[in-house]
Amino acid sequence: MNRGRLFEFRCPVHGFIQLDEWERDIIAMPAFQRLRRIRQLAWTDYIYPGAMHTRFEHSLGVMHIATRLYDAVWEHSREMLESSMGYDEAGRLRFRKLVRLAALLHDVGHGPFSHAAEDLMPLQADGKTRYEHDIHYSSAVIRTEFMDVIENHAANANFAFRADDIATLIEGSSKARGAVFWRELITGQMDADRMDYLLRDSLHTGVQYGRYDLERLVHTIVAIPMEQQAPRLGVSEGGLHAAESLIIARYFMFTQVYLHRTRLAYDHHVQMAMSNFLSGGLFPSPDKDSLKEYLLWDDWRVLGLLASGEGGEHAKRITERNHYREVYHTPEVPGLDAEVSLDKAREVLGKLLVYEHSPEKSKSWYKFEGDDIPVHTENPARRVVPLSDLSSVVKGMKPIRQTLLYVKPEHAENARNKIKRLK
Repeated sequence: MNRGRLFEFRCPVHGFIQLDEWERDIIAMPAFQRLRRIRQLAWTDYIYPGAMHTRFEHSLGVMHIATRLYDAVWEHSREMLESSMGYDEAGRLRFRKLVRLAALLHDVGHGPFSHAAEDLMPLQADGKTRYEHDIHYSSAVIRTEFMDVIENHAANANFAFRADDIATLIEGSSKARGAVFWRELITGQMDADRMDYLLRDSLHTGVQYGRYDLERLVHTIVAIPMEQQAPRLGVSEGGLHAAESLIIARYFMFTQVYLHRTRLAYDHHVQMAMSNFLSGGLFPSPDKDSLKEYLLWDDWRVLGLLASGEGGEHAKRITERNHYREVYHTPEVPGLDAEVSLDKAREVLGKLLVYEHSPEKSKSWYKFEGDDIPVHTENPARRVVPLSDLSSVVKGMKPIRQTLLYVKPEHAENARNKIKRLK
């Protein structure tokens, strides 16, 4: 077998995605094949029947987009990268491979049924914050399950990568050294992760909300020198509206798909059902002794337990599609009056209220302070301007702080009548 042989996957979003032998050997690992058994959007197929795609194909798509963006940055900003950051041709090839591997492996620590598992991650040593699937679990899986195929593969002779090099880039650790500049391609305001999932989720759900101009972003992405700080990834002025469309697409996909009221109900049911399967109601931690047990958890295992009748009331509601019903919700950006009305709704529902979905108030679809996408303008003079200063749409976007109240389906009519009287 020729070491330089390329392999192709046919992707419904990007056409053909190419991998080399090293990357093919990485995806052949059991810890990567596990992603075939984790659906990208959990139970969203109960609302949008086509949403059966997996974290496996998404990971390939992220690698593909990250590579396109990387190559475009080099094409558009080679002089700055070489003169200001000291990159050379060998560095270009090295960081290109590092970005591809990090993009490919960024989701290997994902829990079953997408983000429904996140509230079942154990607490860190501080006793306040939970471990995160990407930063903690994925990096731990890379350092253990993928260490041999990364460090001892024949193709690594040209790079001498350690598994830790890839893990630290995903973590954003200062140990990533000269590679940290490229982390924005993996996790940032214009990262390959969201660029892929917006297009992929839009396609499989059959909606148009997640579409944006990927080609324009690829043609306008640049490395931008910043005053008194490290360079950033941004866009030239011609990419202003393409960047704007990416932010808007993400906003609409969250409001119309990811935060769909029925989808949230099923996330709650599967989370509660899984807590009955897990020791102490939580997934194993990402330390060496527990990681292999964690990796045994995927959608198939959970589905098997559900099919066998385990998981209690919530499992039964999933299998019978008898989910909780939303009977009251606040506006997406509630004011003081809405908060008062919410308190009254809680009061009139009383014991009928069985679940309340309240997104964290700090959650936002766009980060302004320090993370605003920089735009390299040309008129009247070349200067760097934050995207939100040029886009009134982005500047006006507020975090979604909508609260939804749920009751059991057998109580829905009674609950809605109570809410009507309240209004």
